[in-house]
Amino acid sequence: MSCKFLLVACLALALSPAVARAAAPADASSVGHLPEIVVTAARIAQTVDASLADVSVITRAEISASGAPDLIDLLRREAGIDIARTGGPGEQTSVFLRGTNSNQVLVLVDGVRVASANTGAFAWEQLPLDAVQRIEIVRGPRAAQWGADAIGGVIQIFTRKLDGPHAALRGGSYGDYSGSAGYGQWGEKGGASIIVGARHVAGFPATNPLNYDYSPQPDGYSNQNLAAQGAWRVGTQTLSGSLLRSDANVDFNQGTSHVIEQAAGVNLDGALTPSLSQHISLGYDREDLNTPAYQSLMLSRRQQAGYQLAWTFLPGQRLLGGVDWMHERGISRDTGNNTDTYAQSRDNLGAYAGWYGQAQRWNWQLAARHDYNSVFGGATTGSAAAGYTLNDWARVEASFGQGFRSPSLSEQFSPGYFGYYAGNPALRPERSHSSEVDLLLHPLDNLHLKLAAYRTRVSDLITFAGVNYQAINIGRAKMEGLELTSTWTAGPWTTRFSGSLDDARNAVTGARLLRRPLRKADVQLDRSFGTRFSAGLELFAASNSADYGGVTLGGYSLINAHFDWKLDHGLAIHVFLENLADHPYSLAYGYTTPGRSGWLTLSWNP
Repeated sequence: MSCKFLLVACLALALSPAVARAAAPADASSVGHLPEIVVTAARIAQTVDASLADVSVITRAEISASGAPDLIDLLRREAGIDIARTGGPGEQTSVFLRGTNSNQVLVLVDGVRVASANTGAFAWEQLPLDAVQRIEIVRGPRAAQWGADAIGGVIQIFTRKLDGPHAALRGGSYGDYSGSAGYGQWGEKGGASIIVGARHVAGFPATNPLNYDYSPQPDGYSNQNLAAQGAWRVGTQTLSGSLLRSDANVDFNQGTSHVIEQAAGVNLDGALTPSLSQHISLGYDREDLNTPAYQSLMLSRRQQAGYQLAWTFLPGQRLLGGVDWMHERGISRDTGNNTDTYAQSRDNLGAYAGWYGQAQRWNWQLAARHDYNSVFGGATTGSAAAGYTLNDWARVEASFGQGFRSPSLSEQFSPGYFGYYAGNPALRPERSHSSEVDLLLHPLDNLHLKLAAYRTRVSDLITFAGVNYQAINIGRAKMEGLELTSTWTAGPWTTRFSGSLDDARNAVTGARLLRRPLRKADVQLDRSFGTRFSAGLELFAASNSADYGGVTLGGYSLINAHFDWKLDHGLAIHVFLENLADHPYSLAYGYTTPGRSGWLTLSWNP
């Protein structure tokens, strides 16, 4: 089955509900589901419509029903997101949002920044899916709210919140076995939850014969993880805390890497007066990457603190202001002679303010922020957005925003290799500006459509193009795209569609940015059979993309399926079948991907 055929089929399936006849259009309040509440877009709780941002949410129910063993199987479906992975579970994974680089996406775990201070990227491959409660994806720049790195957008992961006992066992292809168990209890005054998990994968060869370092030996993976959270309410204030820890071993051709990822946070939230509320946050992030085969140990540490006030000064009018402080430290150590190739730290102080208003058919947002970094100096960003409700089934939104990315500590201070590819302490932050127009439609009470058009320009890109390939600010990039998403329900049937046209290019040469397909589409068709059983089919297709060395990665298509069967006493069976057509494809040149495979999960949540 060709990629082009599946792209056309996906689009046809997605748009077919739009020609159906139904009752008169309903207004927003009569739509069959309650508005989704999100907190990532503006750092305050608001509905998706009020956020004036292109936001999507992956819920715990969707994660469980999918039966998927990896987060990338869920992120891949989302509009504007492209995935690259160099092998199987545990191998390096990159997430590109709207064509931006993987280190131009801000990643949060319960509000804590989790990207490595050394590389600027987050280790997606180490995130245990059983420990995730919810994922919010915000497309477009959010620097005026969050500061550095939110050029392509923000992805926030919320850790699992159990209410009662939990246990799950999963087994599947490539010797992939995992399990989790936990307990939680919550009441009016708060509660606590903890879940522990482990995963062992025998694996498959990460490389294929096209790779110069090819080995036919399977590359295994093991992971032990813990997620915990608690909250205690006293008067109008709630004290809460969370912890996510992952301890993994990743096999590759030359040996094994030991990786520790940890994020912890403490928050105090609540109303000070009927119109004024506060949010106090403390956070800590840790990453250890030990690779004995290369005599390399990379250590990343980050402490952060913040204070925020929200004031509702009139009905529908809210002011937001706050300050953030962050201290980062990175160490690159040669374990052969136990010396540090670099050990550096830096501080960042940011202040931000926003106005969020609503009047009749209009709502709007204005935000600004200034960051001062102890190494590269200051960066000021702003954003503006407005939305207008045309009638009871159509709405239009427009926005503009600026962004920046801080150079990583490696880009600033690494000595390189024999004097080549060295860092540069004089690097400036990468800068961006983006504009977007969205059209939201619900012409039928069971049909929702969203069309988004965006344009992003990035300057001062950091590339290793100086003397002896030293890091310098010289590159420019441009990203332009269209995204269409839809959801249609009819009785027991639900159809979800996401399609993207993302053109990401080097603004100087016109070359396409690597590992980012121009077109992709995903259709999910689900049917429930009563209250106990449901089944779904997924069609995914992506066009070709460029890779290193002038290589072109071919377009590909996938057919996946899942089944969800609820038994008595809180037991449930979940089945996920991947690549049913056993279609060979590659997300990175010289690296393998799963063939026809499947996983079965037995869970207990009474």
